[in-house]
Amino acid sequence: MSENIIEENGTQSAQDLSELLQIRRDKLSTLQKAGKDPFAITTCPRDITAKEIHQLFDELENSDVCIAGRMMSWRDMGKASFMDIHDRSGRIQVYLKIDQVGEESYNEMKNCWDVGDIISVKGYVFKTRRGEISVHAKEIKLLAKSLLPMPEKFHGLKDTDLRYRQRYIDLIVNPEVKDTFIKRSEIIRTIRAFLDAQSYIEVETPVLNTLAGGAAARPFITHHNTLNIDMYLRIATELHLKRLIVGGMERVYEIGRIFRNEGMDVKHNPEFTTIELYEAYTDYRGMMERTENMIHECAMKVCGTDQITYQGEEIDLSLPFKRLSMNDAIKEYTGIDFLSFKGDTEKAMEIAKSLHLETKSTDTWGNIMALVFEEKVEEHLVQPTFIFDYPVEVSPLTKRKRDCPELVERFELFCTRCELANAYSELNDPIDQRERFMHQMKLRAAGDEEANVIDEDFLTALEYGMPPTGGMGMGIDRLVMLLTDSASIRDVLLFPTMKPLNNVNGKNDVKNKAEEAPKAEHEKIDFSKVKIEPLFEDTVDFDTFSKSDFRAVKVLACEAVPKSKKLLKFTLDDGERKDRVILSGIHEYYEPEELVGKTCIAIVNLPPKKMMGIDSCGMLISAVHEEEGEEKLHLLMVDDHIPAGAKLY
Repeated sequence: MSENIIEENGTQSAQDLSELLQIRRDKLSTLQKAGKDPFAITTCPRDITAKEIHQLFDELENSDVCIAGRMMSWRDMGKASFMDIHDRSGRIQVYLKIDQVGEESYNEMKNCWDVGDIISVKGYVFKTRRGEISVHAKEIKLLAKSLLPMPEKFHGLKDTDLRYRQRYIDLIVNPEVKDTFIKRSEIIRTIRAFLDAQSYIEVETPVLNTLAGGAAARPFITHHNTLNIDMYLRIATELHLKRLIVGGMERVYEIGRIFRNEGMDVKHNPEFTTIELYEAYTDYRGMMERTENMIHECAMKVCGTDQITYQGEEIDLSLPFKRLSMNDAIKEYTGIDFLSFKGDTEKAMEIAKSLHLETKSTDTWGNIMALVFEEKVEEHLVQPTFIFDYPVEVSPLTKRKRDCPELVERFELFCTRCELANAYSELNDPIDQRERFMHQMKLRAAGDEEANVIDEDFLTALEYGMPPTGGMGMGIDRLVMLLTDSASIRDVLLFPTMKPLNNVNGKNDVKNKAEEAPKAEHEKIDFSKVKIEPLFEDTVDFDTFSKSDFRAVKVLACEAVPKSKKLLKFTLDDGERKDRVILSGIHEYYEPEELVGKTCIAIVNLPPKKMMGIDSCGMLISAVHEEEGEEKLHLLMVDDHIPAGAKLY
């Protein structure tokens, strides 16, 4: 933390901060020598919260209370002081006078306490002359000493990387962040109450599996030492839950953590929370009603209305949600009717080419239909919309439509251009299911690492007979994003996945940073296998070259571009205090989070170029070479002492 404080405040040297830390430790030592070690205290008789005092002031005025929390500000007025104390419910002001709390306690507070300390206050509730509800202290006690200073309010907390890595600081200083996670808890409680009222049973299924099934995703692999086998962290709960439907439980659900070894962006984290529910004797249309009613109930509980705002757009969550078949949605936005040439892969390939979409050799009519929907329709789905009747190729666990076997009874719910839920009329024909698994295995053999594998035990379960069943899965994190107006999934995960910093394992404390590190030897690099592109022989006149404006730029933010495996979206400070956006196809070489805060070189006077619907205003400079037949790329990064906007000559 302390290193970040130095960088964000920009006013304290490492030596200055090291001295501040030593002062806090000296204060703790003074208390301990006096027999007043705060860390020896085990309990506190707190009997009320800050919020309750504000809500019940009329009843509590002049009554004695005991509060406890973190001291976030302190205004010394000589023989009297004001403090702001923050607890889990909010803030309350405390007024202290030396003759009320005692000279010894008051002097101990002035000499040994710091902002950030955890304290308790016994006193009576009153209102100041300015009308602020407060606690007049009679007795004060230090419960825990803060040995690190709080980050400076207006600088240290704008660093999103710091906020995500050290969520405890974020929660301490940003009350609105705590509100987001309180709402998250309310949403999950509401979902449980909704399903419990419908006679669903909450169950738990294994996180460790010998097969990775139930979804098209790359798994994380671990090793079980006792059994001496590799195992997979689950990528879905589906196949185990459907086993329970076979077993006669009829209505089951699980809220649990899912793990997928895939890319990271504003909508994706490698571990995330989903709810999957399965109900016998219904289908995907029954699941539509369950899904929209559940979301509506969550909105009313958490937001108090079904008319919400998400990132500046008005969203209508009133019932019922819009329903549109995939084919009709494609017709609406492209004019193409895929059902007019069902099963004709050649025709579909021509359509994809005309739309400038990239296809694979293994793609068939259904794959291309789904691709056109993803690339040309999803971006228009702002209001909650059920898209139903998907091609069978992209739905290996779903029952076919009786009147159109090229399609399956599946829906996805889209809202704010993002998938929120996925549901099926579950496939319960074990023979058809085996054939679909076999097709998935062929895709896997062709190089598709996300294709399903054959789960023989699941097929055995289906052979015992599964009733007609509807199933639905929904990302809890994305629902929380929607109902809390959060732009990134990391804003609704207490501890999102982050790439470790170089100075992990306790090596990042301020005292270590304050000491001058020994000079490291230069790394010896073998360039003998490096191949570079031949230098250009054609010359360009100096005037033409000089018109390119090369500048140093600071990376303010970086994120993966949705639906692109290559593009990263950079938000840059170009020295004019404007947030310049540049897209660069380097995701193969860098994760977004490791580039935030870096100083790079860019050409800033190129005309805007639209990429994935986003204007890219310039070009980041990279160095490219070939090594042992593989292309290598390094983004050109320079010393952070170079200011944003510095021109290169």
